[in-house]
Amino acid sequence: MAAQFGRRLRAGAATTAAAALAVAALSASQAPGVTVDDSGRRTAGDAQSTPDADPPAESATGNSPYYTDLPPLNTPSPTPTIGSPAARGAAEAGIPASVLDAYKQAAASLRASKPGCNLPWELLAAIGKVESGQAQGGRVNSAGDTLTPILGPQLNGNGFANISDTDGGVYDGDSSYDRAVGPMQFIPSTWSWAGRDGNGDGEKNPNNIYDAALAAGHYLCRYGWDLSTETDLSSAILSYNNSQDYLNLVLSWLEYYRKGTHEVPDGTGTLPRDRSDAGNGGASTSPSPKPPRTPGTAGPSPKPPANEGGGSTSPSPKPPSESPSDPNTPETPTDTVDRLEDAGTADLTAMAGDTFIQKISTRAETEDGEAVGKVRIRFTITGDTDATFTGGENVATVATNASGVAVAPALKAGEKTGDFTVRATVVGRTVGAVNYTATVTERVASALTRTSATALTCPAGGEFAEQVEVKATYRGEAADKVAATATLIKSVLDPTENDKGPYFKDANGKTVRTLTGLKTDGNGLLKLPKLYADDTTGTFLLRIDTAGGATLTVMLTVEKAAATSSPSPSASPSA
Repeated sequence: MAAQFGRRLRAGAATTAAAALAVAALSASQAPGVTVDDSGRRTAGDAQSTPDADPPAESATGNSPYYTDLPPLNTPSPTPTIGSPAARGAAEAGIPASVLDAYKQAAASLRASKPGCNLPWELLAAIGKVESGQAQGGRVNSAGDTLTPILGPQLNGNGFANISDTDGGVYDGDSSYDRAVGPMQFIPSTWSWAGRDGNGDGEKNPNNIYDAALAAGHYLCRYGWDLSTETDLSSAILSYNNSQDYLNLVLSWLEYYRKGTHEVPDGTGTLPRDRSDAGNGGASTSPSPKPPRTPGTAGPSPKPPANEGGGSTSPSPKPPSESPSDPNTPETPTDTVDRLEDAGTADLTAMAGDTFIQKISTRAETEDGEAVGKVRIRFTITGDTDATFTGGENVATVATNASGVAVAPALKAGEKTGDFTVRATVVGRTVGAVNYTATVTERVASALTRTSATALTCPAGGEFAEQVEVKATYRGEAADKVAATATLIKSVLDPTENDKGPYFKDANGKTVRTLTGLKTDGNGLLKLPKLYADDTTGTFLLRIDTAGGATLTVMLTVEKAAATSSPSPSASPSA
């Protein structure tokens, strides 16, 4: 099953050969097998992959065949995404919109659940390119399901690994031998424990790009691997398909995608041509399998698979036309979307740190204004803001309902105030975007109260025994991180700074009667520094103002210092 790099290199240009050699040199220190180091983690070892041997116990693909097309030598230019002017880059750099979305969502999920793995979405793209040509050029529907199942050849030991049926044909439609399934080419025995639900429909379907991408991410992040290191990255890739040629090829696509890529409409991605099983005639000798059944259902799929990821005897399928009218490309709901409209989104305003009460609603419509259900709408936060969607991401993808409406997750305001934009686009189709303006206002308080009822008194020239502490609230809840100012004022009618009476001290011990830059703590509390009194007696006022208009005036009393009694004069001596 060794990859046919020699065949491609002899037929290609000398520059392509140089590129392959350069990539191989990068990983030359990594042996092709998988062993265990002193820490118990999988690392590259000395074992070579053999076509007629059983695969490693945890191989994702069962060492099934894969596409061997090399990336072009020219660096792709990053270009705008769907909803912007047409991309102008190398065709190979274009990744179908739903497929790209699935990779990015999976990587974002792993950043949250396994941050130490450092999984780049470009690695999923590289493996997806090699395994299935990005789901056969992005031939998926709005939910991410492939339009036809993607199957590898029978793993019957005839030029491939020998893996007897493990799933009763549920996933691969073959009750004799296993086959790699779906855009990420999982064998059924691996999918049974590695499968994930990436699109939230309650199913784990290897022929769904969202499910498969998330499963691949978790598979690559097991054993505590850190994919930002060369050793762990190589180990993870080799565990997916145990071949040094496979490792070199995936690394080359990883580097290519890291230099720039763009999304293209679903179904228009570039299809690969060459596969590693070309030397075996490109096919299994066994008859075609029955169509796979959807897990949890009893009946077969409506029609058998039209192409196989690694074992079809027919030539590679013709790339589908960009026109929905092409008879080779079934029309999907996405193809019928003519425009996006605001679906009655209310004014988007929230205080810093709060969750927006209002949610963004977008409606997908046909040219005649009819609703389009089951299409994916991507919501992207742009602008100078630290606001996010619930969960901490700045991108969210939501499918429209039967009324054609997609409701974005709730927005969470950050600490930066001002306006930002949320942009709604259709995944897999170029139509005008809908932009929503959201505003983050500063934190405010609606009320201030003292936390103590003790009268604040002090003798002239002394210091107040108790520090002033107040609590800020907003709509009855503690108002945290609210800006405040404290000033010793002349009177209620004259709120200018007093020039006598109580005072604070700065860091140098100098007298100050106005404090700025104050903020309440996480419980809405603000404790002022110690107050001192000069020799002026009487009643004085301390005013505390907060953002939002909440104000509290505190009375301070400075009393005359107690007189010091002098000793009685000595009696005069008797005459």
